[in-house]
Parts: sequence; C-alpha cells; structure tokens
Amino acid sequence: MPETKKDKLLGILKGLSAIGDIEGSAIVTRDGLLIASDLPRDVDADTFAAMSATMLGAAETAVSELKRGIVERVIAEGKQAKLIAKGAGSSAVLVSMVRADANLGLVLVEMGKASEKIEKEIGA
Repeated sequence: MPETKKDKLLGILKGLSAIGDIEGSAIVTRDGLLIASDLPRDVDADTFAAMSATMLGAAETAVSELKRGIVERVIAEGKQAKLIAKGAGSSAVLVSMVRADANLGLVLVEMGKASEKIEKEIGA
C-alpha cells in the first residue's frame, strides 16, 4: 500500500525526534490548525499548534513593521525546554519542543532540512 501524505509528514517528524534533543514536533497551518504531530501524550496538540502559529505570526508582524527582513525562526526559552517555530513554506509551520540543554546548532540544521521536506510534501 502506498505511503500517504500524512505518513510521510509523520516520518519527517519521527526523524527529528531521532536526533535526540527534540522531545516532540508538530506541523501546523499558519492559522494554527494541526496537520501532523509527534508530541508527548501530555501535550494538547491542538492548543500547542494554535499557540505556536500565533507566536510565529506575531514575530513576523513585528519584524515586518520594523522593516528588518523576514523571520527565520522564533525561539522561546524556558527552564526545562525550548520551543522553536520555523516556517515550512507559505502555508505551514514546523514547531519543535527541544530539551533546554540541547545542541541548538544541530537542532536548527535538522529543522531546516525537515522544513524543506515539509514544504515539498505539502506543495506550499
């Protein structure tokens, strides 16, 4: 049986989790609707999706108003984790929950590769 689009997107998210420092990820629409997720069971995926898209959208609006280019990513840092949101084409956002002591360079590189794959898969 051929692999569905959702299976392919979940595969991309599982690949991110495999690098070790990423505790969970989701692909959401720019308006905050969940497309696919690989999140811990104690995380409400729909709320996570909505708030993450809002966070990235607010940063994009602020930077646009300042006329300082395009937002590459938004990072929110807490004591126990980081939340990283990165655009994945014109209609999607990749959001990852990352360990606080993560190798951020590796995470950002892998998220960049994943967002390119997501953009190609979604066609946006």
